[in-house]
Amino acid sequence: MKRFFIGLLLALPFYVSAQQQVEIDSSYANGHYLQRLEFFKKMPDKKNEIVFLGNSITEGGKWQELVPSKNVINRGISGDVTYGIIARMDEVLASKPAKVFMLIGINDMKRGTPQEVILNNYKKIISMVKKQSPTTKLYLESILPVNKAMLPASYARLSNAAILEMNVQLRAIANEQQLTYVNLHDVFAGKDGELKKELSIDGLHLKSAAYILWADYLKKNHEL
Repeated sequence: MKRFFIGLLLALPFYVSAQQQVEIDSSYANGHYLQRLEFFKKMPDKKNEIVFLGNSITEGGKWQELVPSKNVINRGISGDVTYGIIARMDEVLASKPAKVFMLIGINDMKRGTPQEVILNNYKKIISMVKKQSPTTKLYLESILPVNKAMLPASYARLSNAAILEMNVQLRAIANEQQLTYVNLHDVFAGKDGELKKELSIDGLHLKSAAYILWADYLKKNHEL
């Protein structure tokens, strides 16, 4: 019954507030998502896993090479959204991982999903971690800036002002839920607040060498 109720919530096509009714694209189970999830489920669980969880920005990291001395696993799926994370948290938490570093939300924002809906999905994910694997330490990683001049037209909806506001709210949720907030935004932003051009492929995704900055920041500041 619980699984049915969650599935019903994910299928709701509208978000209604006092001011607006917005159609929400909550889809996630495309071919890439399904084949990645199948792979994840067939991989054996290990003790003290450190999970990198998110979308294509996380998937692009060679985490095992960046952190070779620990049981680091990549649970990034290109194109994923907060709804997709909720749907696959059972797999993520099956090993009772030691740590989960989560970066998610930019694709929700690209679709125009209201901030309140994205943040509510974050709260659902946090609740699942606390209930299913209470010893897991969850890190909320800030959404990265974009470089507007480099972005493809399909990402035109994104703005750094909206990303900054989302990060303010994510930090507040982390504080409220007694979680660690990881300020990656400032690692990758230039003085103008844009994603540094030299670190990016297309204004959103990172060059391979940029992940070294990410990993080094976590090693220095967050016990990776």
